Amino acid sequence: MTDSVETLLSRNLVEIFGETDASKRRMAIAAIWTDDGVFAEPHGRHVGRDALNEAVGELQRKFTGFVFTALGSPQTFFDVGRLAWGHGPAGEPPKVTGLDVVTVRDGRIATLYTFIDALPTA
Repeated sequence: MTDSVETLLSRNLVEIFGETDASKRRMAIAAIWTDDGVFAEPHGRHVGRDALNEAVGELQRKFTGFVFTALGSPQTFFDVGRLAWGHGPAGEPPKVTGLDVVTVRDGRIATLYTFIDALPTA
C-alpha cells in the first residue's frame, strides 16, 4: 500500500527534514522518495536520494536545535500537494516559514519545490 500525498508531505517534513540521525533519514528517504527525486530550493537543486540526504544533513548542521512544524494541513489534488511549515528553535515561534510543493509518482515523492517566505523586517 502506498501513502497518500497528504501522508507523504507530513512524513517528509517529520521523518526527513526533521530527522537529525542520518541513517534513519536515509531509510525514510528510501521509503518515500523515488530514486531520481529532485529537491529544488532557493540555494540549490539536489538530484537523487544521496543528494537529498546530504542537503538535509547540511541544513541540520547549520540550524542545530531547530525543528520543523506543519502550519495547517496538507492540501492536495491528483498527484500534487503543498504544505506550509515553520522552522525555528524548539519551543519558540518559527524564525522562518515556507511552503513545500511536491509531485508524486508511483506513490513516492518525485519532486519537492521548497519556497522560503520573506521574513518581516523590524
